[in-house]
Amino acid sequence: MAEAISVTGPIAGTDKTMTFETGVLARLANGAVTSRIGDTQVLVTATASDRPRDGASFFPLTVDIEERMYAVGRIPGSFFRREGRASDDAILTCRLIDRPLRPNFPGDYRHDTHVVGTILGADHVNPYDIVALNGASAALWLSGIPFECPIAGVRIAYSTQGEWIPFATHQESEGATFEMVVAGRQLDNGDIAVMMVEAGGTEKAFEYYAEGAPKVTEEVLAGGLEASKQWISDVCELQISLRRQVEERSGPIEQMEYTSSKDYSDDVLARVRGVASDRLREVMAIADKATREAAQSETGNAVIDEVAAEFADLDGAKDQIREAVRSLSKEIVRERIVTDGFRIDGRATDEVRPLWSIAGYLGRTAHGSGLFQRGETQVLNVTTLAMSRMEQIVDTLNPQDRRRFMHHYNFPPFSTGEAGFMRGPKRREIGHGALAERAILPVVPSKENFPYTIRLVSDVLSSNGSTSMGSVCASSLSLMDAGVPIVDHVAGVAMGLVYADGKYVTLTDILGAEDAFGDMDFKVAGTRDAITALQLDTKIDGIPAEVLAQALQQARQARLQILEVMRAAIAEPRPDVGETAPKITSFEIPIDKIAEVIGPRGKVINSIQEETGADINVDDDGTVGIVSIGATDRAVVAEAERQIRLIVNPPTPDLGATYEGRVVNITKFGAFVNVLPGTDGLLHISKLGGKRRLNAVEEVLELGDVVSVVIEEIDPNGKISLSPADQTQVGGTEDDGQPASEASRRDRARGSDRSGAPHRTRHSRPSAQEAAPASRATAGDGDDEAAANGAAPAPSGTAREDVSFGEHFEQLARDVYGDLGPELEQSGRGSGRRRGRR
Repeated sequence: MAEAISVTGPIAGTDKTMTFETGVLARLANGAVTSRIGDTQVLVTATASDRPRDGASFFPLTVDIEERMYAVGRIPGSFFRREGRASDDAILTCRLIDRPLRPNFPGDYRHDTHVVGTILGADHVNPYDIVALNGASAALWLSGIPFECPIAGVRIAYSTQGEWIPFATHQESEGATFEMVVAGRQLDNGDIAVMMVEAGGTEKAFEYYAEGAPKVTEEVLAGGLEASKQWISDVCELQISLRRQVEERSGPIEQMEYTSSKDYSDDVLARVRGVASDRLREVMAIADKATREAAQSETGNAVIDEVAAEFADLDGAKDQIREAVRSLSKEIVRERIVTDGFRIDGRATDEVRPLWSIAGYLGRTAHGSGLFQRGETQVLNVTTLAMSRMEQIVDTLNPQDRRRFMHHYNFPPFSTGEAGFMRGPKRREIGHGALAERAILPVVPSKENFPYTIRLVSDVLSSNGSTSMGSVCASSLSLMDAGVPIVDHVAGVAMGLVYADGKYVTLTDILGAEDAFGDMDFKVAGTRDAITALQLDTKIDGIPAEVLAQALQQARQARLQILEVMRAAIAEPRPDVGETAPKITSFEIPIDKIAEVIGPRGKVINSIQEETGADINVDDDGTVGIVSIGATDRAVVAEAERQIRLIVNPPTPDLGATYEGRVVNITKFGAFVNVLPGTDGLLHISKLGGKRRLNAVEEVLELGDVVSVVIEEIDPNGKISLSPADQTQVGGTEDDGQPASEASRRDRARGSDRSGAPHRTRHSRPSAQEAAPASRATAGDGDDEAAANGAAPAPSGTAREDVSFGEHFEQLARDVYGDLGPELEQSGRGSGRRRGRR
């Protein structure tokens, strides 16, 4: 087995180290490196095709992240029990890696290049994305693929004490107000050029601000960018050291020979410049996007028709002419910005396009909605509120397992006036949606203060630059319209940059074409007082930190202007959620009370839900139980809460007091009656039936019957004994021995008694055999004579009273059925015939 080559370096200001290792795994790849921080380790491979992709007018770089659930000792939770499509976390990591890598390749390189990061271990302490990013650079740096120099990335978190923490853990980020990923490269003079920034406030940022933590402003961010340079430099040096050791053992790394691909020849560009320069200057000054693009297409086709004949012998002449026209258009736009200070639509470099916003655009059909428009960019956002059970279950390698706040972003083809296919969200849509979610998350109230699951959907209806920042603005309007008590409005703006002749020009609120033709896409979102999210991508080698600091200040002025327009539409959250939204309350209960609230097989909670109509969810966090109650009517919520709180803190029953209770369980020895919420007492069978002995409780009581009971006894263990407050309610008899139970009357009316024996109507008389069981039900096991006469046996030591069965039966039958007609003659036990009939 090959021997590994490994380098390890300390991370300044921490007790952590970073390790790069190569030479053992994936040796057939062009480059393979295992990178590690703590117990989080990622195998990253880099491979490239041996020839360029045919007809490619861009660099075909693909980055994939393969999350393996074995990295955290779990089996995937899907039906197939194996990993499926990439998670959102993996896709966001792919984008995080792609963006700083791409500018580090030669402009004429068109070979398919594939970077794959396989997560071998995730310790739930150190995030794997930064480990994968640095491993990707190291793998490319060793591969021989034309990768100009190593790059490095660092995650820094801004603590509540106002210090930047390098390579922040999951726990350190949660306890911070802001976190930022910065990637860059070393310049020849030793300085670091920033190539990518991804940043956002944490979920509890504004809670920490309220407690006195310093807010993250433009000046704080500029300081963070400057501080990150040291850690980026250290990791770049570690990669250089790894390559040096590899070359010492195996010799110089063989550089890949690639075929240079040019979009057009110098001759084609020169000819197009001579023919189309003046016409394109007029076209690129048209402010309206649709009109400008139509004119561009018409001019491009006209130039192709004029010039193509001159290059008839050139392969792909028309394609080269078309690309030359595009390149010349880009050159004209950039020259006008740098030289004249004017842009495509005639705005100044720091001017924002016309703004328009409205809250509640969809009316009552949605829980909340907001429509935001900036120039030709238009975004509709809709808020939906739901119970906590609608939280998204997350099955990834990161510690987070649930999400109660979600933002989803859709970018349909019609938003750019094009026809196309819609097959679910692409990587770009997931990335833009995550950026807007990151910008809004810090102002969203905690679950304790607002116990809802919140989903935002941003639909881009038209696009001409910065739809992700338009989604931030529309989301803020929508949340306030929904009555979500967010801290403040959040607005976002996209900044651009043009670098020419050694001069940097920053552009406010860039158009789509300025994004395509410029050198930087720099998005900033925040409230009046603090930044909540930031994203930076460059197409050049890097941007000096002081240029970024100036761009941040310019972005602040634009953000404040946008916030004023949004505040005019809705200044603060509505006082309550909408009419169609669920009204939800949440409170904690002792964890040992959860079983009582739920009840056996959910009987208690289901009963409360059926009775009140509320939707109830009971959960726990390991220390306390959390009850969430939701309904569209607040009175329903209040009643359900009252009943649950009575179960959790039941009132104490008073000895001798009378209560109206419901029969909740029936056994052979009695009925259990619920006298107070969570408190049941036993009504023993011996106390039922009055002067009659019952064979079963069901003769007088059924489940759900309401009875009046007296607290007769409470033993030291809290067990409660009950007695009927009114014997007539539970099968008692009057002094004359007549049944008085309301239940018995009801049973007679429907033709049967509690024992199930059928009653006859007034026009039918029972035979003695049918009536006998009713008599025997009141008789014990006395002597033969007493039994023969249907009398109960006398207790020992008392005089015995003989009772005639015939007389007793006749009187009972007469009471039940009225006039019996001709007299019956008594003949034996319970048998009788009419006189005169044989």
